[in-house]
Amino acid sequence: MTWQARKRAWERERLDPARARAPERLRRFTTISDVEVARLYGPWDWTGGVEPAPGDSGGHGSGAGGGGPTAFDHRGERLRTGRWDDFDPLRDVGFPGEPPFTRGVHPTGYRGRAWTMRMFAGFGAAEDTNARFRDLLAAGQTGLSIAFDMPTLYGYDTDDPEAEGEFGTCGVAVSSLADMEVLLDGLPLGRISTSMTINSPAAPIWAMYIVAAEKRGVPRSALEGTLQNDILKEFIAQKEYLFPPAPSLRLVTDTIEFGTRELPRWNTISISGYHIREAGSTAVQELAFTLADGMAYTEAALARGLRVDDFAPRLSFFFNSHADFFEEIAKFRAARRVWWKLMTARYGAENERSAWLRFHTQTAGVSLTPQQPLNNLTRVALQALAAVLGGTQSLHTDAYDEAWAVPTAEAALLALRQQQVIAEETGVANTIDPLGGSWFVESLTNRTEREVWRYLDEIDARGGMVAAVAQGYPQREVADAAYRFQREVDAGDRRVVGMNSHVDPGEVLAVPLLQVPDGSRERHLARLERTRRERDPAALATALAGLRAAAAAPESSATNLMPHFLACAAAYATLGEQCRVLREVFGEYREPAAI
Repeated sequence: MTWQARKRAWERERLDPARARAPERLRRFTTISDVEVARLYGPWDWTGGVEPAPGDSGGHGSGAGGGGPTAFDHRGERLRTGRWDDFDPLRDVGFPGEPPFTRGVHPTGYRGRAWTMRMFAGFGAAEDTNARFRDLLAAGQTGLSIAFDMPTLYGYDTDDPEAEGEFGTCGVAVSSLADMEVLLDGLPLGRISTSMTINSPAAPIWAMYIVAAEKRGVPRSALEGTLQNDILKEFIAQKEYLFPPAPSLRLVTDTIEFGTRELPRWNTISISGYHIREAGSTAVQELAFTLADGMAYTEAALARGLRVDDFAPRLSFFFNSHADFFEEIAKFRAARRVWWKLMTARYGAENERSAWLRFHTQTAGVSLTPQQPLNNLTRVALQALAAVLGGTQSLHTDAYDEAWAVPTAEAALLALRQQQVIAEETGVANTIDPLGGSWFVESLTNRTEREVWRYLDEIDARGGMVAAVAQGYPQREVADAAYRFQREVDAGDRRVVGMNSHVDPGEVLAVPLLQVPDGSRERHLARLERTRRERDPAALATALAGLRAAAAAPESSATNLMPHFLACAAAYATLGEQCRVLREVFGEYREPAAI
């Protein structure tokens, strides 16, 4: 089948139904010079519209069956492993909105809907972050993203001795449902999606969100958002774990099972490569280890008895967009292709949405420099542009002052405006996958995919990702990559402007830094004391006892803990009280010393 014939089939089978469901944003997309921009470009544009001769697809036909994407042999060795000796653009690049999704999961790309602009925000008490959310929504932000402070991330209440000195400095403090109610006050929960960056205590925090929404009359079935909830990457990179791997994975599986049954619009996990990259991994390692984590969660849900097509459509991913512009674009394109092969060939997904790799992106915090911090505006803009050209569904842009502190309101607004300029002024959203067909980008995409499969082979040989993490394999790989990169920076072989290149020896920091407002901690602690004083002791005791009994039950009994977390939230049990129960039942994890 020729490109032209495939293009006509794509328009008939994919594009036209998509446009009927949701019209494109504009009637006509043009350049500044009023040149009309086509929806999609491909080899047919190289020939001036002349039909290529049969077989002129640039490769070896159109796939195993010669009839387009539906003719792939889902049992065949090439599809199962991804080790194709030949490269066929018609098969391997294809069209947007159809397998293997190299060019994106939606037939209309950003012409139908721009990516969600979801600025990560949180500091101080719930009142402080609520005010920041209102400002960002008024400025045009299209999704909420909640950052929690360190005590919350580790499952402690603010007045716990372990929390001393950490209140509200890297996110908002949430100790109970009372804080969640203030945090969400006045926000349009039924009309906007919310992302929550929390992992070990994800289930009890999610329960607080659900109960707070239901108390405001928003049913859980209408809630839309994403829970990060990716514990494996904590063992690999970020280290904000509480419990050993087995009960930690159980908690994740509980949320996947509960969300599949009761919150159909919620992504119960955001399988996260971001933190792996921030720890120093390469782009290939970030992608390979993230997909391997996704495989582990998929297998845990299957072992629980769920059908892949029931839960896989709500799996989501979270990637880093780093400094190497084209490498990042290739990483995003390869990610979609590998995930599609895994879900269809390895896990037998039949629902096409199960094989969609939908992802949020954040620009690289580790690339920001405290030296000459205004340079970070340029870094972030280019990293954001790479994410858009790679087809992200959602994007956070770091603020220029984040190498020093949680961003000020002014810096956060500038970061949002960077996304809006990209969306509305550059024209990059006017056509789908504008770099598709670039010899450089396609070569990098293929190379990335090949190297990812090599890592996945190694992880399989080690018994899967959970076993590989227990062996310290991904941790060592990331540490080695981080060491190599730092050696290059220290030697001046890899240049960072303002830090080891074009240095300003007389520089004096001249950017304002955010401070937690006076009185925030006192307000939070007063609310915590009032909550403990006014709640129903009997309801609290019953809820915590139920949680303890369910947690202590063997996993084979399939006791899902989410109903117990909901009961604890409704009884105003604090996060610390619930996590104390889990620590006593599950134990705390201590990472073995590296040898």
